[in-house]
Amino acid sequence: MRAWRVHVNGEPHAVMRLEEVPVPEPGPGQVLVRVRAASVNFPDALLCRGQYQVRPPLPFTPGVEMCGEVVGAGEGTGSTESTESTESTESTEGAEGVEGVAVVGGRVLAGPVLPAGAFAEYSVADVVSVRPAPVALDDAEAAALHVGYQTGWFGLHRRARLQPGETLLVHAAAGGVGSAAVQLGKAAGARVIGVVGGPDKAAVARALGCEVVIDRRKEDFAAAVKEVTGGRGADVVYDPVGGDTFHRSTKCVAFEGRIVVVGFASGDIPAPPLGHVLVKNYTVLGLHWGLYNTKDPGAVAACHEHLGELAARGAIRPLVSERVPLIQAADAVQRVAAGTTTGRIVVEPF
Repeated sequence: MRAWRVHVNGEPHAVMRLEEVPVPEPGPGQVLVRVRAASVNFPDALLCRGQYQVRPPLPFTPGVEMCGEVVGAGEGTGSTESTESTESTESTEGAEGVEGVAVVGGRVLAGPVLPAGAFAEYSVADVVSVRPAPVALDDAEAAALHVGYQTGWFGLHRRARLQPGETLLVHAAAGGVGSAAVQLGKAAGARVIGVVGGPDKAAVARALGCEVVIDRRKEDFAAAVKEVTGGRGADVVYDPVGGDTFHRSTKCVAFEGRIVVVGFASGDIPAPPLGHVLVKNYTVLGLHWGLYNTKDPGAVAACHEHLGELAARGAIRPLVSERVPLIQAADAVQRVAAGTTTGRIVVEPF
């Protein structure tokens, strides 16, 4: 099969190589997945650079989320069929993961087990992490649902306790992570303010449902947020950027507001101004969604079910801006790392 592999750490476009490698074998409690679509995430670039929380052994294949068809299963998976068909191209209607058990032929979402990531024709996943793909979404949309929308839901609801009628400020609102938070905020009944960089991204944020869009290249977003909220500020700030964006967000967070730290796309990890936190009575909340897979897997399963319901009624739909063939995966990861994209780029290996 074809798979992108990283043999040394560095920039994605320099270190990702498309190679012919054996189809991975699912181990005990794992399934083999024929990858239909793999969403590109910022952590893929961090993995290439060796800067992510997880550092898989070299060489490895990046790609942290996928939609695909279960074509094989290892021991202890409870699969109804055994591992024979890596050549299957058609899924069995209605055969999906049920109560943590993946059925061969099922159309599923999964987080691959590194080093066998999703930028490949086949990958492997732990059966306990496999979820049925929502029927309301196509393969590319489903592939973009898992990480971004789970992160958004846990950030806004589990951590920040966002309430209907509150004001939500979303940074990088036209990006993959930000666009998910915008849609989830709207679905929760919040007033959403989006911060973007440039007129094209501003148009995307408006189409997503932001009531107010601020172009950070043209105006000070902190001053603009205060103005549109009558001086109160944002009740919840969703920050996947970090750096100066975080520091300026502290200037426009409301009394008893909450800043959710989701990531550091700027490359700068800020130190929270604890004196200011104390004086202004706001909360800084960290979110590492991946921990919930081991700390509270039941909540992850419940969140997936809720996201499927939201997708079914059209309240959320992942913004897939580009669908590219496998050969373009390295370029896609590099562009996401540079922050020049909107929504999600999704790699389609077949």
